[in-house]
Amino acid sequence: MAAGLAILAVVATVIIVLPSSSDKPPTAASQTPKAAHTAPTPKVTKFTDPCGTFETKERAPYAVTGYWIMPKSNPCTWRTQLKEIHDVGGDTIIRIGYGLQFRTVSESGEILTRDGELDSLYKACEEDGLTCRDAAERDLREANQGNRIGRTYVYRTDESFSPGLFRCPQMEHPIKAGNRIYYRLITQPDGSDDATCDFSSRATAYDMILVAGSPKDSLKELLDLGDQFGMQIFPALPLAPRDPKMETRANKKHLGTLTTLTRRILQDYGARFADRKSLGGVYQPFEVQMADTLATNPTLEVYADQHTIVEQELGGKPILISPYMDARKRVPFGQTPSQVAEAFKALAKTGVGIIAPQDSRGTGKVGLFWPDQRDDEVDERLRPVVGESTYATAYHGSTRDYYREMSVAREEMVKAGYQVDLWANVEAFEPSGKEPCAAQGTRGKTDKKRLDAAVTMAGRYVQKVVSYMWSDFMTCGSPSLEKEIITDWRRPIAVDAIRRGRDIQDGVEVRGYNFKDSTVTITWSGGTKDLVVSAVGWLDEQPIEELPEGMSTAWVPFDWTQVPAGEWVKITVKGPAGQVSTEPLHVRIVT
Repeated sequence: MAAGLAILAVVATVIIVLPSSSDKPPTAASQTPKAAHTAPTPKVTKFTDPCGTFETKERAPYAVTGYWIMPKSNPCTWRTQLKEIHDVGGDTIIRIGYGLQFRTVSESGEILTRDGELDSLYKACEEDGLTCRDAAERDLREANQGNRIGRTYVYRTDESFSPGLFRCPQMEHPIKAGNRIYYRLITQPDGSDDATCDFSSRATAYDMILVAGSPKDSLKELLDLGDQFGMQIFPALPLAPRDPKMETRANKKHLGTLTTLTRRILQDYGARFADRKSLGGVYQPFEVQMADTLATNPTLEVYADQHTIVEQELGGKPILISPYMDARKRVPFGQTPSQVAEAFKALAKTGVGIIAPQDSRGTGKVGLFWPDQRDDEVDERLRPVVGESTYATAYHGSTRDYYREMSVAREEMVKAGYQVDLWANVEAFEPSGKEPCAAQGTRGKTDKKRLDAAVTMAGRYVQKVVSYMWSDFMTCGSPSLEKEIITDWRRPIAVDAIRRGRDIQDGVEVRGYNFKDSTVTITWSGGTKDLVVSAVGWLDEQPIEELPEGMSTAWVPFDWTQVPAGEWVKITVKGPAGQVSTEPLHVRIVT
């Protein structure tokens, strides 16, 4: 920055100011793995296995570089999905997971569903002609006649575990039955694990966790594929049982048992996978709303407890969480950007390493709009959620307002010593659609133009952009969003513009994606100016620390004095093939 320049501009979200040290994303001393910078490289350019031959070279790298995926029973589906995701630049996979559930049992020891019916998933689990639950209680009473099973829990997974899952092998073991393998865990209700494994000295009530697993380990398969494609995998931690009176909160009665199950699983992960580069971290799927009252939510105890265990067992790999926002004014629980920023701080204090707030545009709870568009009618696709109204009437702020405030909160937390990254989870769906994408629910297909806008609104405020989710939202419809990206991936996406001088010239610095051989177009009341970057400016494509992979910086000269003070200016970027960024930046100068 040239010395002596006046600070005249603000960041492109509301007003543009010349960047100072306080404007820049914080350069944290965090050791949190960042998939944009630390993802392993593919082992080979292609590989062949029983599912086919798979290329490992990116075909159409897009700004979104991570996706959620659903568990699938067919291993070839994993390979196909990871190849599709890697084709469009994905380097991060986040797995949807399963929940720990408290269950009642019948008089004969059979595990019942929450509706009181016989649960067929656990019916096959038997030992010595007894149900697995009754066999466990028999063994406990042989150690001490006063022992009993007080509470029974179940957890299903498509993973397979090693003996590292067990603390006391004389009471805990795997049970093979048909095409399932069950794991019997006997635990203390308070979440502690007695290293002595003394079940005989005193009579007590124990919790039993019956895990329905798989003979083949899906996590190992995913990590192997991560090595092949050069991707990082975030397996899901067990989801906490929900409070029946308020299902948005974890049930405190069961947190001790959840802690034990988490510890056991992570001990097993640590023994087998701690050194795997493809293990990026772990994902805690219990969602919470970002609100200024979040600090009192017991779910944060889950995050904090699990962070401690991850630190102990996985050598500092991060926990990723993805809370949601609600900016609606007409609901009592809608939150302002500053309230959401306070929630970010509360989440960071639990020790989680990556907070990836849902942009909530897909659910219609937040809108994509600029400050000078507040009086515009909302996108018609949002009307099923907020009705016919203006953005100002419907929302406390735009997605950009929320990510900007959270980036400031993150900077504060980093300076305070917390190792936390802010990712944007852009929702790749619409509130509803004529042809719903998922088997359940009404969520419909969106398009690349809208997804580009979501990336634009995340701006320079985040370290990475990810999306919920690959299947089915990226692959449904004709053409699918995946196909739209493949055919249109070279289109520039501008995310931020600031007034910045270079030497004695006034000018504008623009950040975004696909800027090579581009033209920056500035439009204001006095006219339009096209500025070819290679002819009159410069382009820096070097990776930018603390910003998403693929983001570059262009600068072009522009005399801002010709723009009336306070006027909103639109800036677009055009690629060499004529593709123009679909979401213009709205900026203004305040003198």
